[in-house]
Amino acid sequence: MAFLTIPNVKIIGVSAAVPKQKKQVNKLECFAEGEAEKTIELTGVRESRLAPEGWVSSDYCMEAAEHLIEKLGWEKDSIDALIYISVSRDYIEPNTATVIQGKMNLPTTCYTIDVPMACSGYCYGLSVVGSLLSHGYMKRALMLVGDTPSKIMSPLDKTLWPIHGDAGTATALEYDPQANPMYFNLMSDGKQMNAIIAHASGVREPITNEDLNMVKYDEGIIRNRTHVTMDGMGVFAFTMSQVPKSIGVLIENFKIDVNNIDFLLLHQANHYIDEKIRKKLKFPEEKTPYCLETFGNTSSATIPMTMVTKIREQLKNGSNKILMSGFGAGLSWAAVYIETNSIEVLPLIEI
Repeated sequence: MAFLTIPNVKIIGVSAAVPKQKKQVNKLECFAEGEAEKTIELTGVRESRLAPEGWVSSDYCMEAAEHLIEKLGWEKDSIDALIYISVSRDYIEPNTATVIQGKMNLPTTCYTIDVPMACSGYCYGLSVVGSLLSHGYMKRALMLVGDTPSKIMSPLDKTLWPIHGDAGTATALEYDPQANPMYFNLMSDGKQMNAIIAHASGVREPITNEDLNMVKYDEGIIRNRTHVTMDGMGVFAFTMSQVPKSIGVLIENFKIDVNNIDFLLLHQANHYIDEKIRKKLKFPEEKTPYCLETFGNTSSATIPMTMVTKIREQLKNGSNKILMSGFGAGLSWAAVYIETNSIEVLPLIEI
């Protein structure tokens, strides 16, 4: 098991930004008659947000970051690191984090790196940022987490398009010798890489004209080889077998008292899957908030989106013990335990 303990680091703020435009599931053209209602019932997603042309994940992350920096009163010269966690990168080269550093006028001394992970990204990202800050050489970091799935999925694919939404978030972290440790259980299985994949999207399979042809695979499933595909049954089986186990192992290894947990924050793949996980863990419904009904599966951003839209007041006004779990493309999955104390959580930003 990839266990990790990170001391001396605390989250001090979270913000999120989304497009104003809404995507109503019951109005999508990829469905035959009656299918939309069944999808809504199964997934729990009624609507999500859709980025307009020219707007991508990094834009929403930057908006969230700028508002958060202002609210915290941070001088930009004091920011030592910026991590961008997303599969919606602006370019293959250069790193999007470096592009953001330039656009935000952060210091040239700012450490910048991309972590191109999807649904497990927030949890993995905390391990990266926490490791950078824990020794005290760096004091402040921004973790920008989000995706614009609308840019990499087919609008004619009823298996993926209806349940995903666009969003960008920012999390501010600081070095603090008094902070309670973060605990991690991090795992991956690249043998299942084809479970969630965009085949013609990198240098292994350079994009050709043929790759751009839209192909009908089944009724309501039309896409090209640059679009993301998913083996739904394979991912479901993996999730049910591995995700609850990884959370349980984290709890057992670090001797976490489950009765004292305030919130379980799951990556929101869909409501059916998340409820299966929650029930396997025997975790209370009232302590497992979801935001996917109105924002959909925002990939790596679902956990901070839930923090901003569902438990903002609780996070702002007290101490909280939180279990997190992210899981998805890779395949990769992670379980994390953190403790927060009166962190700054901004209202949702709509652009």
